[in-house]
Amino acid sequence: MQISSILRRAAQINPNGIATICGARQQSWSEMLERVQRLAGALQAQGMQPGDRVALISLNSDRFIEYYFAVVWGGGAMMPMNIRWSAAECAYALKDAGAEILICDEAFKTLAEEIKPQVPGLKTLIYCGDAATPAGMANYEDLIAAADPVADAGRGGDDLAGVFYTGGTTGFPKGVMLSHTNFYVGGVSNAHDINMTDGTIYLHAAPMFHIADLIWFSALTFMGGTHVVIPAFTPDATLEAIEKHRPDQTLLVPVMLQMILQSDKLAQTDISSLRQIAYGASPITEGVLKEAFEKFPNVAFLQAFGQTELSPVATILPTDYHVFDGPKAGKLRSAGRATRVCEIRIVDDAHQPLPSGEVGQIAVKGPVTMLGYWNQPEVTAKTIVDGWVMTGDAGYMDADGFVFLMDRVKDMIVSGGENVYSAEVENALSQHPDVATSAVIGIPSDQWGESVHAIVILHPGAGVTAEELQAHCHGLIAGYKCPRSVEFRQEPFPLSGANKVLKTDLRKPYWQDQDRQIS
Repeated sequence: MQISSILRRAAQINPNGIATICGARQQSWSEMLERVQRLAGALQAQGMQPGDRVALISLNSDRFIEYYFAVVWGGGAMMPMNIRWSAAECAYALKDAGAEILICDEAFKTLAEEIKPQVPGLKTLIYCGDAATPAGMANYEDLIAAADPVADAGRGGDDLAGVFYTGGTTGFPKGVMLSHTNFYVGGVSNAHDINMTDGTIYLHAAPMFHIADLIWFSALTFMGGTHVVIPAFTPDATLEAIEKHRPDQTLLVPVMLQMILQSDKLAQTDISSLRQIAYGASPITEGVLKEAFEKFPNVAFLQAFGQTELSPVATILPTDYHVFDGPKAGKLRSAGRATRVCEIRIVDDAHQPLPSGEVGQIAVKGPVTMLGYWNQPEVTAKTIVDGWVMTGDAGYMDADGFVFLMDRVKDMIVSGGENVYSAEVENALSQHPDVATSAVIGIPSDQWGESVHAIVILHPGAGVTAEELQAHCHGLIAGYKCPRSVEFRQEPFPLSGANKVLKTDLRKPYWQDQDRQIS
């Protein structure tokens, strides 16, 4: 199973079909294949060896898709970077992965220049924007033009295809290692479970660095469809692209869908081409879904649940269960059932299966499960148990196989579709001299699902403000991880017998009226 074979097939079955549309640029599948072969050769000429990590930090573009295929075609491993990260987080991931090549666009050229001195092993910067190439960087288009097409390096199966950095329980990001098989099987599964057809036109509105959108690179290419790309999500840009390019599918995280529903432009836009909207990355409220059904009356909705470690989809709630009445009602608050390439069970603390209806940790097994965490064998061993990935999500399975999320086993917050590990925020807060200790929890938010809330105990006599602590955090971690609210306390935090902070007690006042402990 090779990622490269997906592209070869698309160019074979639909050579003249439109592969990508990005602004004024578009290309056919045969044209894209040649550009990928040339870019792979260019990366090899820049020193890329088999298995080497090649990083990219960029807004959405057609070149992001070329990068995806070219890196693995040339034998390397992709490493897309979170565009919302701070320079410190980016530098940490690059050093941890040992990346020697970083590709950046116009939006992130200054960040790339800032990062380079902090990463001694980073040898090459490649500029893939459309303005003048900064001094000290190679130009993406010049490299492609000067390179000869190269043969597929032939990597596949369990060979490393990419490293994807996510939040870390220790306060530092950890790299999820995914294989060629992961992306191949995940792509086939998505194409089938998400109801793609030959020639599907898909709109990339969600950020491409996030695997929830990245997996569509494989899925849509399997179908020889068309990738329509906008640089970044805004309600107006998304609606404009729908009217202009007539996509029939897109993926939106709940907060994005909510913003579109609130846009005055929606009622003025021709959305008749859309036949399906997939959503995921965080739970959605029934109120938002009801409004979506009303404002998109001819569009089917589908939910996907998973995580990066699962390439990324584990369950699907199909379109026909998105109903409030009839025999299929009652499943709308579930995350759906296992995909055709996953096995799911609910387990207790000893990793033993629990019967239907009992709450435990959700465990997943199948060919989409990750290889492990980069350079973290101990964390890998705790996460992958006898081939099962322990997701850190708590829930139960009903008699029909539908999974219902209830809470999180791991200390993580999901805000606007992004994972935030409390340890990362607490680590940032601890670096302020006035902070004695802190506990970070997720609290309900109508806009973001969950909001990052910091409970802080200061050193005696300290007088730092909430705004000052928030500004301090912004210098160390991504904005979406920073506390949206800060609460100061003087009394010690409640502790368990093992002297761990009882965050369940801290969360109770905020969640006591909720029917589940996550949003």
